[in-house]
Amino acid sequence: MSALILALDATSRDEAMAIAESTAPYLDAIKIGYPLVLSAGLSVAGEIAALGVPVIADFKVADIPNTNTLICDQVFKAGCSAIICHAFPGRDSLLACVESAHAHGGECFVVCEMSHPGGAEWFSGGVAEAFCEMVVSAGADGIIAPATRPARVAALRAIIGGKKIYSPGVGAQGAAPEDVKELVDGVIVGRAIYTAADPAAAAKEYAKRCR
Repeated sequence: MSALILALDATSRDEAMAIAESTAPYLDAIKIGYPLVLSAGLSVAGEIAALGVPVIADFKVADIPNTNTLICDQVFKAGCSAIICHAFPGRDSLLACVESAHAHGGECFVVCEMSHPGGAEWFSGGVAEAFCEMVVSAGADGIIAPATRPARVAALRAIIGGKKIYSPGVGAQGAAPEDVKELVDGVIVGRAIYTAADPAAAAKEYAKRCR
């Protein structure tokens, strides 16, 4: 059993809001990233949050600690409930994201392995495992791990224990909720919902499959 998170990468505010409104009853969170924010502005986060669904800012923050703090502070002030960051800039940079998130009553998730084919190139050879150890030591709330590689999700779960795992790659990238729903806390679905002829119906079906 897993939560359903919509990765809403629409590039129009009106389209994004229409999709968010129709799918919100079936979602546990909506993840927004640069495609939407660069077209509609960060204020769209608050508008989506006003629908009663938590908003995750998928900015994959990866800078020096001070810049990370500035980015994260703005994200949470805009109405987001969580931020996604990278671990590779180092533990001090990760800690800046964690501390900002917790200061605002939010959560910080760390990309430990990505879901596309190239994600296996650089997050391999113990790198993802090292990131997971950093997540634990820094007190982050969870990780992002690929539904396209369930065995890897299971391996990373063994390191992070009870921390949350949100898993992308379901739908357009070929994975199914059934592949990982017993391993993760949240399944992330993007194009299979927001480009569907009926996004609400698609969200309803995916929500059923995540349970």
